[in-house]
Amino acid sequence: MLDTAMMITAGNDRAAAVVLHRTVTLDGPRPQVTAARLRATAHGVYEARVDGRPASDSVLDPGWTAYEWRLEVQEFDVTALVRGPDGAPAGEEGQPPAADRVGLDVLLGNGWWRGDLGFEGANANYGDETGFIGELEITFADGHVQSVPTDTSWSARTSEVTENSLYHGQRIDARLRGTGEPLAVRVTAFDRSRLVPQVGPRATRHEVLRPQRIWTSPQGRTLVDFGQNLVGWIRLRAGGPAGTEIVVRHAEVLENGELGTRPLRAAKATDTFVLSGEDDLFEPTLTFHGFRYAEVTGFPGELTADALEAVVVHSDMARTGTFVCSDDLVNQLVANSVRSQQGNFLHVPTDCPQRDERLGWTGDIAAYAATASFQYDTSGFLHRWLLDLAEETRHAGADGVPHVVPDVLKHGTFADPALFEKWSGPTAIWGDAAVWVPEALWEAYGDRERLAAHYPGMVLHLESVLPRLSGNGLWDKGFQFGDWLDPDASPHEPWAAKADPGVVATACLYRSAAFAARTARLIGETAGAARWEELAHRTKDAFRRHYVEDGGRIRSDCATVYALAICFGLLDDETRAAAGDRLAEVVRDRDHRVTTGFAGTPFVTWALSETGHVDDAYRLLLEKECPSWLYPVTMGATTIWERWDSMLPDGTINPGEMTSFNHYALGAVADWLYKVVAGIRPAEPGYARVRIAPTPGPGLDWASAGLRTRYGRVESGWHRTESGFEIRAVIPDGIEADVLLPDGTTTAVTGGEHTFRSGPRA
Repeated sequence: MLDTAMMITAGNDRAAAVVLHRTVTLDGPRPQVTAARLRATAHGVYEARVDGRPASDSVLDPGWTAYEWRLEVQEFDVTALVRGPDGAPAGEEGQPPAADRVGLDVLLGNGWWRGDLGFEGANANYGDETGFIGELEITFADGHVQSVPTDTSWSARTSEVTENSLYHGQRIDARLRGTGEPLAVRVTAFDRSRLVPQVGPRATRHEVLRPQRIWTSPQGRTLVDFGQNLVGWIRLRAGGPAGTEIVVRHAEVLENGELGTRPLRAAKATDTFVLSGEDDLFEPTLTFHGFRYAEVTGFPGELTADALEAVVVHSDMARTGTFVCSDDLVNQLVANSVRSQQGNFLHVPTDCPQRDERLGWTGDIAAYAATASFQYDTSGFLHRWLLDLAEETRHAGADGVPHVVPDVLKHGTFADPALFEKWSGPTAIWGDAAVWVPEALWEAYGDRERLAAHYPGMVLHLESVLPRLSGNGLWDKGFQFGDWLDPDASPHEPWAAKADPGVVATACLYRSAAFAARTARLIGETAGAARWEELAHRTKDAFRRHYVEDGGRIRSDCATVYALAICFGLLDDETRAAAGDRLAEVVRDRDHRVTTGFAGTPFVTWALSETGHVDDAYRLLLEKECPSWLYPVTMGATTIWERWDSMLPDGTINPGEMTSFNHYALGAVADWLYKVVAGIRPAEPGYARVRIAPTPGPGLDWASAGLRTRYGRVESGWHRTESGFEIRAVIPDGIEADVLLPDGTTTAVTGGEHTFRSGPRA
């Protein structure tokens, strides 16, 4: 792969982007070109053009992977660009057409490679120098193949992008377009063994949003509202005197009528556009921002809605799941979950897309993977990320799964090194992503080959945990994030949860060991299956002996510990029923407001409904007072918040240092809406057999969901009637389904549309 190409670079300015160029004299006339492919990748991010036209509609290539071991190579079909329109020459940018020459231009920016990433002053980078490697392969009608690899015959020049940073933004000086100063091209160090074909989806532009409102703030600043929180950038058109600077700042919320930038921490999230004196169009494609609002200064004349638009960017994924019900607030909650997934699935499943972080935190996706895989086809996106997780874990050794993947933080220096040292070692939920994400993919898609590919990562995680266990078999030693962001914790101490961290960690270990054993059986790893089954048995026994009291009480007696014990199968039937009753009591005692953090939130409604407390689950879902799922919706949220109270009722931002308004983890309740309220579940992995089990409850008059599976579309819905409920199910042709009605009746059906009438719950 790219066997003869060299990684080339030019310039020494860390802030600026450069343009690499090669004029190719074709071995034959353009009309004789039958195929042309550009294979390329970079240390940094790149945009390739052929005769001035984009080689692809993708952005921020090559994306972000564990660069030390996996650098993905993109392949673009550029046949039409090399042939030119109708086989005629297109010409290089700024040059007259040439019948036998093709111009290649590559804009090379910092991206994640040299991005000064992290937080707490980490400033982590993979290297000090960006670089590009590629090859244009042209096939002619006579079978001849012409290859044009990167080498020192390429030229380079400065570009109009004088600053580019993912966190801080981009500066584009239109006066410099087409006038770049020459730079010397040189070969940069590169390990070719890291090159791998791209296996996940590319990121592209998906939507363009017009301003919903433009106004003047109390401080006299021009503000723009795009109507929803999004991830991408602003495309701006302007004309005015040469040298005029237009500055665009971005933020997710307003506070006291002004742009609320404190949650961005050190990220400047600011783009600057310098006018050429002509009519200019700016699009800062070497950065991205998480925002709903923008502040624009320096615009010549009055800023109007036709001067700017927001471009929504995320990785390409097919939308698969939908949900709608009789409550508009719940519908908005689901829409917020979908939008947060879009914004945080930009090459890597990140925690947030706006502040000085934007990292692939493993705990967030561990909590959310099942929800994500109903809403979108995540099979390729998360498969790629799991390959990185396995590599990072393998090289981390005894420390196990890194807290972020790709783990760029190991290349940075924190302002407080003791903080990062405190976090070292395997942790529950975050480390369990090595098992829980493959489990979600297996249930959603039933791909045995990919499950086998992810099994080594499961093993690495479990093996890193074993030395950390106490002699009694509990995982109660070492640092734990625990029930992160428990709403009862101080805004300054997100780790200070009610749930005992040992209870949480030991419960998680059991779930992971049990699924690793199941995986080993499925892929024929008999010895591994026996090993993990034995660990699961020991862990369950230890959990029951040390954490569960007579009568079903569990240590720390809070919603999270009951939810995990019930949903993970740690209790016998009698104790499970008692734990369910106690969970319902805990929920009622808090007036059905949420009391769980990252650990318990994905499971608390499941635990209630699975133990016969459907009414409490619904009341918990539909509560509007803070903390609750619907409180942010009543406050105008269009994405899922990081904290239950990221914005306080008076409209001020949570005083904690860590607050985001686009953070999908707490949106994991949508999985319960899809699979319990509407009732679409896989009876076999990948929906090879379907279970339809709608569960009506108080507060909703109807609900329905749809899911596009590998076998066809599944639908399930219900509405109230005078005597009970009417249920409608649509099953793909040739697929069997078990339909469990609210009154307890079960019916087996095959394919087609089916309607049932049922009495109230049995």
